[in-house]
Amino acid sequence: MWNQFFLLEEYTGPDTQYVGKLHTDQDKGDGNLKYILTGDGAGSLFIIDENTGDIHAAKKLDREEKSLYVLRAKAIDRKTGRQVEPESEFIIKIHDINDNEPKFTKDTYTASIPEMSGVGIIKTALPDMSRENREQYQVVIQAKDMGGQMGGLSGTTTVNITLTDVNDNPPRFPQSMEHLIVCSPESAAPGTPLGRIKANDPDVGENAEIEYSISSGDGSDMFDIITDKDTQEGIITVKKHLDFENKVLYTLKVEASNTHPDPRFLQLGPFKDTAFVKISVEDIDEPPVFSRPWYLIEVDEDAKEGSIIGQVVAQDPDIAKNAIKYSVDRHTDLDRIFNIYSGNGSLFLSKPLDREETPWHNITVIATEINNPKQSSQIPVFIRILDINDHAPEFANYYETFVCENAKAGQLIQTVSAIDKDQPPRGHKFFFELVPEFAVHPNFSVVDNKDNTAGIMTRRNGYSRSKTSTYLLPIIIFDNDYPIQSSTGTLTIRVCACDSRGNMQSCSAEALLLPAGLSTGALVAILLCIIILLVLIVLFTALKRQRKKEPLIISKDDVRDNIVTYNDEGGGEEDTQAFDIGTLRNPEAREESKIRRDVIPETIFQIRRTAPLWENIDVQDFIHRRLKENDSDPAAPPYDSLATYAYEGNDSIANSLSSLESLTTEGNQDYDYLSDWGPRFKKLADMYGGEDSDRD
Repeated sequence: MWNQFFLLEEYTGPDTQYVGKLHTDQDKGDGNLKYILTGDGAGSLFIIDENTGDIHAAKKLDREEKSLYVLRAKAIDRKTGRQVEPESEFIIKIHDINDNEPKFTKDTYTASIPEMSGVGIIKTALPDMSRENREQYQVVIQAKDMGGQMGGLSGTTTVNITLTDVNDNPPRFPQSMEHLIVCSPESAAPGTPLGRIKANDPDVGENAEIEYSISSGDGSDMFDIITDKDTQEGIITVKKHLDFENKVLYTLKVEASNTHPDPRFLQLGPFKDTAFVKISVEDIDEPPVFSRPWYLIEVDEDAKEGSIIGQVVAQDPDIAKNAIKYSVDRHTDLDRIFNIYSGNGSLFLSKPLDREETPWHNITVIATEINNPKQSSQIPVFIRILDINDHAPEFANYYETFVCENAKAGQLIQTVSAIDKDQPPRGHKFFFELVPEFAVHPNFSVVDNKDNTAGIMTRRNGYSRSKTSTYLLPIIIFDNDYPIQSSTGTLTIRVCACDSRGNMQSCSAEALLLPAGLSTGALVAILLCIIILLVLIVLFTALKRQRKKEPLIISKDDVRDNIVTYNDEGGGEEDTQAFDIGTLRNPEAREESKIRRDVIPETIFQIRRTAPLWENIDVQDFIHRRLKENDSDPAAPPYDSLATYAYEGNDSIANSLSSLESLTTEGNQDYDYLSDWGPRFKKLADMYGGEDSDRD
């Protein structure tokens, strides 16, 4: 039977800690058996004496690291190597000692508890602890083992306790806010902020949210207050237009209350507060104000120039009551028909009116303070021109009236109507009648239909184109307005040939002279033929004149030479416009890059640079070079030119040998110096150099 072995942890003795002993009945004490230990920590933590079977702990053991070790034991015969006992398993347990102090899972704990709370695991030492007095607390907690007995270990931790807020404080206005005075200009538009008012609430978060309202006061209908959600301030704004002249000072009672009251603390008192706000209205220099939003003026179109047609009135709304001057905006009266007296606003005419041309005039009148021209206002003035019967009625259309030759008496040939540019309030009423001179022996009569139309009737049977082809019938048209206007319109009536049904066939008097059966279409065709014949005659005559001019070349085979004679022989040597004669005589004096003067090319070519000349150049080479340059010159004329090269070469180094230039023509002359000029002048030296030569 193998029992469990027990071992103390953290052994600190001088010797190794003895664990136990293994022994078998087969051991005779003669040393033939060998004990072997295997398993957890065998050979390192636990060492066995293979002869005696004693087990020792080689190191300190920590139960908190491992509290149980499982080992196996063997007993082997040294001679044969066989096990004398089956392998057995045993357990070594580590006994715990109090070598660890209590430890908290966190170094620091954070806890929160609503203020004014009751007891809990961590109890408040003071009743009704207020967050507003102190919000943060720090508590150190100690834990001891062994029930706190002597020899026990202990550990500590820190707990940070925060008191959370509850809505236990109402909003309060500062004492200085009881008589807040806010100034507002009377020109402030609705919605304009005037000032801010704030109630203090020591709570935080939603517990400090405040709602402002105007509970009473003489300005409750003129002003409003809203809450700024970010700053929890009350913003006083204008609700209606202010008028300094109407009221200068307003008083408001402003109330501030919590939006989320806590029912548990309602017994502490009302969670709201009030303050009085006084608002003073400042006077602003306002522009003039007209007595009406717009003006309508009616004026007769026959009103005389300079007559007053109406008046506009404006005044300064300020207490100062500054003087005002009036003017007409000329952008609305480009024709300058109207004008205004600047002192009293009376409108008068500058030009005559014409309702038929412009029945309405819409102008703008400007009122400006004299002391402050920047303050001005304008008002629309609608001017309606009333109609005056100043236009006579006239025919509504141009009537092409005809009467048939076979017409009967009393036959209606035309119905006429009239128009009038005027517009009488009761409507138009026109009357028609013949001119009295034509009513004595009339060929036609006018019948008024009483509906602003009249019928033209025949007065006899039959009309003849051969006698009278056209009748002029003057008709007088009257209106029914005051003053009565009338006009005479002449109706032209042609006499035409008609069929049995009264349909017009022909109204021309010339048609009577044509033979029977020749219609108007045939006459037009004859006229066209005559015109075409005349055009052909004109074309034939023009072609005949062109044939009389013989061309220079009649056909391709007829080629003729043209001889052109030029009788101009030029200006001789004095003609130096074409060629620079001096350049030909002396090549060294030639100007480089000189352009020919007889030809100006259409295209400006780059100036050609000729090859430089050197001394003692041969005349033939010089001429060939010049010829080559002229042949390759793109600016040369397209014809042959004759150039004379009168070049005799460079001067001789011996100067002139002629006696013509000698100072003396008589007497002997010494020519001995010729012998010093070299072999080339030997012949001359022999001829003139000696005395014999003179004799010869």
